[in-house]
Amino acid sequence: MTIEIVLLAMVAAFLGLRLYSVLGKRTGHEQEHMPRNAENSLDKRPRDRVGRDDSRDRIVPDIAPVSSVPVPQPAMIYDAAAESGMRAIINADRNFDVGRFVEGAKAAYGMILEAFWTGDREQLKELCDDDVYDSFVAAIDAREQNGEMLENRLVRIEEARIVDADYDRRIACITMRFDADIASVVKDKDGQLIGGSLTDAVDTHDIWTFVRDLSSSDPNWILDETDEV
Repeated sequence: MTIEIVLLAMVAAFLGLRLYSVLGKRTGHEQEHMPRNAENSLDKRPRDRVGRDDSRDRIVPDIAPVSSVPVPQPAMIYDAAAESGMRAIINADRNFDVGRFVEGAKAAYGMILEAFWTGDREQLKELCDDDVYDSFVAAIDAREQNGEMLENRLVRIEEARIVDADYDRRIACITMRFDADIASVVKDKDGQLIGGSLTDAVDTHDIWTFVRDLSSSDPNWILDETDEV
């Protein structure tokens, strides 16, 4: 009888170890995986204003949070100065994806530059707030009055990172720095070269701020401010 009890105890211990190896030990600190949403489609229709007092209108296509995944380390995508604001935005919008935002901002950077170079006012109207739009259009008007045309080309974006972020009263602001190589050519109305070269790219450093009203059901952003380093 004693031998049988010992054998049964050994069998029970073996089964317990097998169960432990299959299921693992749960400590109570495991994180739940956030659901991944389907990718937002490009929507270029004009949007309602975010708020007249903040001068924020339409929405930037393709800068859309698509999923909630573990947030990358700050040093990878955003500077330490932006960490507090980014955490506030992430807490306010659980679907916000930092990596997807940066990729969308890079796409918007190219779209807006191309629209400015070609004088596409309609495209700029959809991507920028009123103040930025007016500045772009004023430069386009002056260029056209002088009979000048731009044949610029965005060669590459060397680096794009978030340098600042803020969240206040449902308005999220994210400031990006773009380090890019741009080839610039200026021609007159007859197509004669005035200056620049498509073979010699110029280092460009832009600081752009995108905004979004997080109370809106639309996940897209607009360009609210531009500057150069």
